[in-house]
Amino acid sequence: MSFIANMLSYVGWVLLAIMILVFVHELGHFLFAKLFKMRVDKFSVGFPPKVLGFTRGDTEYVLGLTPLGGYVKIAGMVDESLDTDSLTSEPQEHEFRAKPVWQRILVITGGVLFNIILAAVIFAGLKATYGEMYVPSMGPVRVDSASIAYDIGIRSGDRIRAVNGTVVSGNRAFFGIQEMLLSNPLRLELERDGTSIDVAGPADMMTRLNRTEGRFGISFDPAVVGSVVDDSPAARAGIVEGDRIVRIDSTVIRFWSDISAAVAAAGGDAVRVAVIRSDDPYATGAERNTIDIMVSPDETNGTWLLGISQVLDFRDFGPVEAVGAGIADTWVNTRLIATSLKRVFSGQDNFRENIGGPVMIARATKEAADRGAPFFWNIVAVLSITLAIINILPIPALDGGHLMFLIYEGIVRKEPSLKVRMVMQQIGMVILLLFMVFVIFNDFLKL
Repeated sequence: MSFIANMLSYVGWVLLAIMILVFVHELGHFLFAKLFKMRVDKFSVGFPPKVLGFTRGDTEYVLGLTPLGGYVKIAGMVDESLDTDSLTSEPQEHEFRAKPVWQRILVITGGVLFNIILAAVIFAGLKATYGEMYVPSMGPVRVDSASIAYDIGIRSGDRIRAVNGTVVSGNRAFFGIQEMLLSNPLRLELERDGTSIDVAGPADMMTRLNRTEGRFGISFDPAVVGSVVDDSPAARAGIVEGDRIVRIDSTVIRFWSDISAAVAAAGGDAVRVAVIRSDDPYATGAERNTIDIMVSPDETNGTWLLGISQVLDFRDFGPVEAVGAGIADTWVNTRLIATSLKRVFSGQDNFRENIGGPVMIARATKEAADRGAPFFWNIVAVLSITLAIINILPIPALDGGHLMFLIYEGIVRKEPSLKVRMVMQQIGMVILLLFMVFVIFNDFLKL
């Protein structure tokens, strides 16, 4: 029974995501068609068989049982239905084929445009609602011994001075998947014991990241106190916010994750905590400000605690800032997804390992939903951008295929023959069907 409930949970979350994305995509086509006074015969979210439907004006609105997509049937247009009966007569004023090329281009690209807008709205909403909380990138990095970062030569204690030639400065210097995949290859300038070291990421970075579930292997883990609990051992002993812990008894502390083990090793006895108290706890020469403080830990649920938490930075976004940040996130993710597809289809990264289908999407969506609303909506935004990019590819049966024919017509001033369009549409549908079979089979192999 639990297996069935778990499967239903997977299906439920991915269906919600798909229905949102499909509705917004088809709404883009629909609204542009209505704007240019084209007759829309059907607006469907989901494919047949029909579950629900009603007609208003010239349009039938349908909810289909097969939730793998949707479509807007516009009069006078060759679409997935391959219905050409209405195309043998002279074009009517309300038909797609009777409108100027530029209007038809906007109708065809309307779905892609709305998916991009949806992503920007979601990213902006997340920034406005939740802001941004992060561990500041101060001090040296912590490196997992079994990681990509370790394999390319980065070690715990190194400081990142530049990423791809751009100097890292300030506590919000971001180092993440964008830098890793948008660079070819990734180049880092490090400082180790006063010496400058250059390292480069692997050419197949995306494949390596997939094998490690997206973990590069470095983290910013400063041993700097962000807050002190009132009336805690640390507060009573005199530890204050901003102190950098450098030693507990005889144990040298380099990272925040070192603290709990050092305190536990004392078994409840008072520990001598050496801290650096400075406006910049990692500044050269700050060791002269080292202060020794005796702290007697409290026992809670079998764990010895000092009553401190790690430094965290939080940024709040006003409405205008949130919109700007949402647009910026959309642009970065669009570049990232497009670059990732380029890396895969050019053979730079392993095709089979980096292509995911419905099963992988369902798993990622469910995992995001389990982590909370911000993570679910973040993956919906990323999927919306992915849907937009895939749809604009110049493959017949996709929006990009229709766009290709329209660009040809705009250049040569002549519409491609109906026979050519029908054949190309059928070829495109076969390609998409075969690709879908492949990715579903590949998903189960990866599972």
